[in-house]
Amino acid sequence: MELIVDKFNHFTRFYGWALSVSDKRVADWFLMQGYTPTLVITAIYVIFVTKIGPAFMKDREPFKLKWPIVIYNFICIAINAHICTSLLYNTTMVGYNYSCQPVDFSDNPFEVNIAKALWWFYFSKCVEMLDTVFFVLRKKQNQVSFLHVYHHATMFPIWWMGVKWVAAFFGAMINSFIHVIMYTYYGIAALGPQYQKYLWWKRYLTIIQLIQFNVGIAHAIQSLVFQCDFPLWMQYAVVFYAGSILALFLNFYFQAYIKSQRNAKTKGKQEKLQNGEKNGVANGHSEPKKEK
Repeated sequence: MELIVDKFNHFTRFYGWALSVSDKRVADWFLMQGYTPTLVITAIYVIFVTKIGPAFMKDREPFKLKWPIVIYNFICIAINAHICTSLLYNTTMVGYNYSCQPVDFSDNPFEVNIAKALWWFYFSKCVEMLDTVFFVLRKKQNQVSFLHVYHHATMFPIWWMGVKWVAAFFGAMINSFIHVIMYTYYGIAALGPQYQKYLWWKRYLTIIQLIQFNVGIAHAIQSLVFQCDFPLWMQYAVVFYAGSILALFLNFYFQAYIKSQRNAKTKGKQEKLQNGEKNGVANGHSEPKKEK
C-alpha cells in the first residue's frame, strides 16, 4: 500500500511539473485545464458503445436517423475544412518548415490561430465519437469493430496532449483534409440508396487513409533521423500509434477488399459448377431413352 501511495505521489509531482511547462496560451480553454474531463468522456464513450448502448437497443427497433446523420456529417466536413485551411494558411504565413518545425508558444497572432485550429482538431475527435453512437442506435453493431473503437477512444486523449504540449500541426492538417473527403463520402451515403451509384470510390478512400498513415510515420521518422528540435516523446508516440493504426487498417483492407473478392470469385465458380452439374442431370432426364 505504501508503494502505491509513493507511486501516486510521484505521478502527481510529475503531472504538476508537466503542466508547468505546457502551453500557457491554452491553459484556460474549454477542457484544457486538466486531463480528467477528457479521460472521463473517453471512458463514457467506450462503456456506452460496448456495453450500455447495445444492452439498451437489444429489444428495441433501430432508430431512423437519416437527417441527423446527414447534418452531422456535413458539420464534420465544415469543422475539418476549417482546421485544414486555417493550419495551411497560418503556418504558411509564419514560414513553417514542414519537414522540421520547432514548437512555438509565442503570442504571434498566426501562432495563436494555429493553436486554436489544433484545439478544434482535438475537440473534433470528441464530436466524431458520435460515429459509433449512431451505429449503436441504428443497431449496426457489426460496424463497431475493434479498429473503430480503438481509433476513436485514443485520438481524443492523445490530442489533448498534442494541444497542451507540442502543437503538432502537420499530422492534424493532413488528417483534417482526409476527414473532409471521408465525411463527404459518409454524408452522401447517408442520403439513401439512390445515391449509392456515386460511392464507387470507397476502396480508394481506404487507400488514401493508408497513405496518410505512411506519410505520418515517414514524417516522424525523418524528424528523428535529422534530430529536429521537437519533443522526442511525441515523435516516438506518432511512430508507434500510427504504426498500430496502419496495421489495423491494412487488416481491414485485406478483409474488406482482397479476401472478400477472393471469396466471391470462389463462390461464383462453385455456383457455376453446381449449376452445370444440375443442368447436366436435368438434361439427362429430360430426354427419354430411345427403345432399341
